Order: sequence, then structure tokens, then C-alpha cells
Amino acid sequence: MKKSPQRIIAHFDLDSFFVSVEILNNPSLKGKPVFVGGAERGVVASCSYEARKFGIRSGMPSKKALQLCPQVIALKGSYADYGKFSRWVKDIIAAKAPLFEKASVDEFYLDLTGMDTFFNPLQWTIDLRQQIIDETQLPISFGMGSNKMIAKMATNEAKPNGYLQVPFGKEKEFLASLPVNKIPGVGAQTHEVLKAMNIYTINDISLKTKAELEERLGKSGIDLWNKSVGLHNSEVKQYREAKSVSSENTFNENTTDQVFLMSELVRLTEKIAFELRQDGKVSGCVAIKIRYPDFETTSRQTSIPLTSADDEIIPIVKELFNKLYKKGNPIRLLGVRLSELTHNAVQTNLFNNAERKNDLYKAIDDVKNRFGKMKLKRASSG
Repeated sequence: MKKSPQRIIAHFDLDSFFVSVEILNNPSLKGKPVFVGGAERGVVASCSYEARKFGIRSGMPSKKALQLCPQVIALKGSYADYGKFSRWVKDIIAAKAPLFEKASVDEFYLDLTGMDTFFNPLQWTIDLRQQIIDETQLPISFGMGSNKMIAKMATNEAKPNGYLQVPFGKEKEFLASLPVNKIPGVGAQTHEVLKAMNIYTINDISLKTKAELEERLGKSGIDLWNKSVGLHNSEVKQYREAKSVSSENTFNENTTDQVFLMSELVRLTEKIAFELRQDGKVSGCVAIKIRYPDFETTSRQTSIPLTSADDEIIPIVKELFNKLYKKGNPIRLLGVRLSELTHNAVQTNLFNNAERKNDLYKAIDDVKNRFGKMKLKRASSG
């Protein structure tokens, strides 16, 4: 029986991606504590390493970040630019890698299995990383290992702007001394349970039996033990172009403020409609999502005439919200999604002259691209 080749997986991660793009756009931000995510009710989407020294982290409420570092520069974000740079990096990888997965706007997995027959996969990946840096001027790190988990954890150890290979057979050694919460998926709650079991390092997990871990953590305890010894079977999924575009916001404080909620719906819709136009696409379906404080999550969608025009989508979004919302209940999260995307469709509704309308939105988008997305918006979006 022929032995399967040893898997070789690389994981690329753009360092502090949103902030890095902002620094390219405004070099005066370099070396300063900066975060992207809005100054008040939002959450930190990305932060500079200078901001991290003050305890600021991604996912933290913006208000807390401002308390930790009053001098931090808070930016709402240039989302069109982030999409542009993400596609740029994706295109560079796609031109070189035989199999890759775009895990998020700033993360990519590459399956290089079998390439070692022809050349050194590590050097090939170093060269690819350098090409990305040279062409985009963005800092990017990578990790390499025998599976996706090891590669991702190696990337995290290589940051900022570095790389690390974990040789085959050295996975357990690489993991042993790392804190347990370095394992992807180990959140605050699981971390507390493990500390209560006197488990602090990944090696401590491997010294427990699967039965002990399952008793405290259920089936996830078995998965955690497997990860602690470097076992992980998730495959790299071939990249396919996104079939939808969405945006959502988890509020710092639950709210019933109708004026604010409608303003947020408009803002989210403008953001994703703009991204759609930047990709030359239109949508045939719109959906909204509402999450309440008890984490009950509901959504509703409807088909629409093919469009990427804000003024056509916003009234439908508001109508969906009014039908879905449980009146008087505080809202924790609000989201909008456009799907059934297609290229090169002509918008014909509302304006008799579709060409004239396209010219109008092109002029609006040109202003946003030139001066920043937030420079031009509807009065109802705050």
C-alpha cells in the first residue's frame, strides 16, 4: 500500500491588517497607538502593536480601549481599501499556490503537500511572502506545519512580520510550553475550567487522560487532548468567490433606541453596497439579522430586483427590520447581508435612466475612495 505524502500546510496572516492599511494611507500613524473600530459604541477590529502595549485587544469594546489608552487614535475604518488589499494579496497567492483557502479578509491557508518532490516548500513560501510584502508594502507573517492548527499557531508565534516552520515530528515539542489559551478555540470559559484543573500549559493537557477532560468539558475535551499532541484533521478548502457580502455590529450596550438602530441599518447597508459596487456586482437578495441580550438570534430575507444601489436596498432593509423586530426588546447585535451576487447586471428600477444612476453612484464612490469612506454618507446614517 502506497504511503500518503506528509501534509505541508502554510498559514499566512496579514499583521494588524486594517491598521497596516491605514498606515499606508497615512504614514504619520506609524509608531503610534491606533485602533480601527469607531470611537464610542463599536468594538476594536484591529489595533497596532503600540496599542497592544496598553492592553488593547481585538474584540474589546472601543470605550474600554479609550480608557486603557486615552491618547489612542480611533479610526472608523476604510473598508473599501481593506477589501482592495485583501483581493490583491489573494490574487498573488492564487497565481502561485496549487490549493489555497481564504479563511478571512486577512488569513489564508495553503496546502503545499507533495511540492517537496520538486523544491523546498519553506523557501518557496518565504519567497511568496516577500513578493506580497514587495508588491503591497503590507507586513505579513506565516507559519508552516503538518496541519492547519499547527501552521496557524506557528504564525501567531512568528508575529509580527516573521515566519516559523514546525518540522514534522516536532509538533508536541513546539506546543508543550505554550499557554493553553494559545490553542485556537480555547476561550475564556474553557480557560477557567482548565485552570481549575491545574492545567496551564498545553503539555499539562497532554498529561491528562481523555476521560478526565471529557468529564469536565464533554466531547470538546477529547478534541482538546488531540490538539495538545498536535493532531488536527481539518482540510484546506479550495477558495471559491464569496456568494454573499455582510456586515454586523455588536453594540457595547444593548439598545432599544429606534433612531440609533435605523441609523445603524443605513450605515451597514451603505458599507456593503459600496463594497459590492467596488467588485462590479449586484445583489438579488437582502437579509437582516437581530441578536437579543439572551443570544436569541433571528433573521429574515427577501428577494429584490438586481441592484447595488443604496436607495433601493435601504427601504427594504428597514421594512425587514420592522417585520422582524420584537418591539421594545433591547438589541445586542444588528447585521445586514446581500446575497445571490452576480456581475454585469443593469439596474433599471426607480430611475428610468439606469446609466444616469450608475454615473451618480460612481461619482459618490470616487469621493469615498479619494477622501475616505466616511466623508460622504446619508444624514440618516449618523
